[in-house]
Parts: sequence; C-alpha cells; structure tokens
Amino acid sequence: MASSSLLSSHSHSHQSLVLTLLALFLLLLSAVSPVVSQCKNRPVIFNFGDSNSDTGGLVAGLGFTVSLPNGRVFFNRSTGRLSDGRLIIDFLCQSLKTSFLIPYLDSLAWSRFTNGASFAIVGSSTLPKYVPFSLNIQVMQFTRFKARTLELIAAGSNPYLITDEGFKKALYIIDIGQNDIADSFAKNMSYVEVVNMIPSITREIQNAIKTLYDQGGRNFWVHNTGPLGCLPQKLSLVKNQKLDQHGCISSYNDAAKMFNEELRRLCQKMRIEMRGAAIVYVDIYSIKYDLIANSTKYGFSSPLMACCGAGGPPYNYNMRVMCGQAGSQVCDEGTRRISWDGVHYSEAANSIVASKVLSTAYSTPRLKFDFFCSS
Repeated sequence: MASSSLLSSHSHSHQSLVLTLLALFLLLLSAVSPVVSQCKNRPVIFNFGDSNSDTGGLVAGLGFTVSLPNGRVFFNRSTGRLSDGRLIIDFLCQSLKTSFLIPYLDSLAWSRFTNGASFAIVGSSTLPKYVPFSLNIQVMQFTRFKARTLELIAAGSNPYLITDEGFKKALYIIDIGQNDIADSFAKNMSYVEVVNMIPSITREIQNAIKTLYDQGGRNFWVHNTGPLGCLPQKLSLVKNQKLDQHGCISSYNDAAKMFNEELRRLCQKMRIEMRGAAIVYVDIYSIKYDLIANSTKYGFSSPLMACCGAGGPPYNYNMRVMCGQAGSQVCDEGTRRISWDGVHYSEAANSIVASKVLSTAYSTPRLKFDFFCSS
C-alpha cells in the first residue's frame, strides 16, 4: 500500500509539474515582446486617476496606513500602492526608462519632480467635482503645481525642474471612472439610473482634458475602465445578480462597457475639436476581460479569487477584514492570481496588462506610448 501511495504521489507531482510548465510556455507565447523606447527628449508624465494608478498619494496626503503584504513583490515594502508590487503606470514608466511617478502630495519630494507627478488618489471619482480628490481637484492641483514650478525656475531654483516647454510636451494620462460607476451601484441605483449618469461622468473627463489643453498640454492618454463585474469584491457583496459565462456580474460589466463607448466617442470628438492635440484612447476593458476569460493561458489560477483577503473560496473577500488587517490571509508569493485584494490587480496581472497596452493593439489611434517624447 505504501509503495502504491508513493507511486500515486509521484505521478501526481509529475502531472502538476507538466501542467505548470505548459502554463508558463503558453504565457511566454502570449506575452508581448518588450518595447524599446525611442525617446529623444526627457519623458515627462502627469497622471490623474484613482487607486488603479495611485503610487502613494493616499498615504502621503492623508497619512493612511497601507501595510505589508502590499508591496511585498519588487519593492519588498509597502509604498502606498494597493497591490503586491508595481501598477500599470509603473510598467509604462519603466518602458521609457524613467523613474516611477512621485505623488504630488508627497511633501518631501519636491526636488524630485523632474519627470512629472501623479495626482491619482485611492477612491477618486469625477463626481461630485469639488470633493477631494475628484478629477476636478486633481486638475486644480496640477494648475498650481505648474505655476509654482515655473515660479521657482524663474527665481533660479533647481535647474532640473520641468520647464514651460516640458509641460507642453508632457504626456497627460487620465485613468478614472471606475469608482463613479461602482459607487452608483453601491447606492442601490438601478442599471438604467447608472447608465443615465454616464454623460455627466464623461463630461467631467472632457472638462479636465480641456483645462489641461488650455494649460498648454497637447498629448493625452486615456484609459477606459475595466470589467467591474469581475472584481471579487463586487461578486462577494452583490447577491442575486445574473452572471456571465465567466462568472462576472453582467449588469456591472454592461454599465462599464456603456461608459467606455461614451468615452471612446468623446475622445474621437475631442480629436477634431482640439487643434494640434493627440488623444489616445486605450481599451483596458478588453485586455482585463481577456485576462480573466483566458486565465489559464496566462498561467493564472482562480481568476475571480483575491490573493489577499479573508473568507476563502470562491472570492476570498470580506469587507470587514481587508488585506493586511488582522485575520486576513495571503496566498504564497509563487501563486499567480489576477486579483490582489479583491479590487486591485496583482503585479503579475499588471505586467501583462501593461505589455498589451504597449503593443498598441488596444489603442486608438495606434500610437506608441513613447510618441510624445520620440520626436
């Protein structure tokens, strides 16, 4: 019996190894080739958004604690990012061989704002527009940042700060809207009511881009929102909803797609109206949904379950026991999961999303990410 058990165990281990190697092989086949930056000018980026691109603004601005295991991969410490490692914006910056963006609210970092800044803050939305840290407030912060920077340059302070020409040639990234839609559903608004709000949300994005354009910005990179209905948080909290073939909430994803279509049309309209502006619309939704729908192809397991959280399968999310809090558990570092904490993506997932963004296959028009600094 012992011999039979040993052989069975050996066979099972061999089979697991084969499956793991196959998954990694398929991942390599599907990965996008590394993109080599052709930047001739110093890349300067200003980022506006929510937790998907917050590089530490919540911690710097409000003193909130974001502890390990957040940041356990790559940084080996918590940086205020809601992930186990790098975000999509971090990978995009690395593709240009430039430093990670420092949060605007980091009071100790002024002398290091040489390649731009991130105004994104956890929980941000477009509406209401005068509540910190709405998109409108973030743009107002940028306006002050620009004015103060140019004042310091004029006074002969820090020759490495961004010049007026640098602000004009910079890339302005907009990645927001997810919280507007999610919060509307959380307030028990119907699907029709949520959809009816979408024009108001996109109008705020239009206002933000127009203000940045009036400030001299000409290069814009706009991300649409991901499949909200596939987030473990939503799946755990929202009951009695119709699920699609991959286990995601249909109404949430349909609302996200309606928002994305409105945003796509807005970008198309603004390209015509804003003379000399380049506005790239990026279909993040399609990238992320493909990641979930074909998770095994990319080497991921349990695509709808959080790595860090509480409650176990199927979603491992408990709003009373968040990632990093007492009672939460985290999967082993070698475990490949798409969702980090039920809302935000893992570094492994962000890496694949970023590589597909850099491929230009999901961009309209299909400009390379370094278009703003390569000529």
